[in-house]
Amino acid sequence: MIDVRLNLVWPDFNLDVDLHLPGRGVTALYGHSGSGKTTCLRCIAGLERAAHGLIRVNDQVWQDSAKGIFVAPHKRALGYVFQEASLFAHLSVRANLQFGLKRIAPAERRVDLAQASELLGIGHLLERHPQHLSGGERQRVGIARALLTSPELLLMDEPLAALDSQRKREILPYLQRLHDELDIPVLYVSHAQDEVARLADHLVLLSAGKALASGPIGETLARLDLPMAMGDDAGVIIEGQVSAYDADYQLLSLQLPATAMHIRVTHAPLALGQALRCKVHARDVSLSLDNAESSSILNRLPVTVVSEQAADNSAHVLIRLDAGGTPLLARITRFSRDHLGVHPGQALWAQIKAVAVLA
Repeated sequence: MIDVRLNLVWPDFNLDVDLHLPGRGVTALYGHSGSGKTTCLRCIAGLERAAHGLIRVNDQVWQDSAKGIFVAPHKRALGYVFQEASLFAHLSVRANLQFGLKRIAPAERRVDLAQASELLGIGHLLERHPQHLSGGERQRVGIARALLTSPELLLMDEPLAALDSQRKREILPYLQRLHDELDIPVLYVSHAQDEVARLADHLVLLSAGKALASGPIGETLARLDLPMAMGDDAGVIIEGQVSAYDADYQLLSLQLPATAMHIRVTHAPLALGQALRCKVHARDVSLSLDNAESSSILNRLPVTVVSEQAADNSAHVLIRLDAGGTPLLARITRFSRDHLGVHPGQALWAQIKAVAVLA
């Protein structure tokens, strides 16, 4: 478990958060510029010192202002990945990695150089120098160097922000591997919802130095009372398991959590039982009073209306739905709502026009 209670007062900004975060997986600190994401991360690292604070990572207390405890940054068992990799230009990739490795006594090393190189796909780069690497390659080396400090916690401050879209696509699968294969909790700062949707298990939404919400990503993205529900990118994350594959039509069937319901997506074959993360945008969900089987829409699910919220324009409303325990959002016109008589508790059919596979 990671406990973070911080109160930091500057002339033009006040960070005031009380967070209880899971001690495994990826927690995303999400929000617009100036919301306090990086300041929060720097306080956890000890690079900023909140006048009033408690920072506890599992059983290690890094700050407790009430008891006068403040552990220096270099004594905190963490790895920090910045927007820029900041590698030593005069050293090879191998020597850069060994710099991180040397900080940890051999008996305490949880990650070795070979494992880090394989996870980040940089084994063929070890004898190169940073000036001969692409931006994505440099960042992968920077992440590997942070891992070689065998951290109890990995902090990542918008690690893809300085990269173009092609380099982001290059590095995201490696970040996914870290999520899947390492038992090191990650705090990941981002203002890009697509990164958060793909990588995060837990989401903290920050605004003006305060946490508007903190919870599992699937539940948090489905909340109608949060600003994220208002944008064009609003939608929910679904973690399905592969239950069948139709080779003729190249369609995967995914079983939804805790229910017998399935959705189908176009995809290459995957092993039965493999997890697959998808996003369903609210704009891609329409509603019907019955199951329109004569339709080109593949995915039609029986749902129950949970609640309604006004959208960011007067023509639309947002409807939260329950599909056997899996939340969905639908963005529909007010006309459609009135025409269907949509109300909480009503049984409807959700027609999902598109499903975006995230990983």
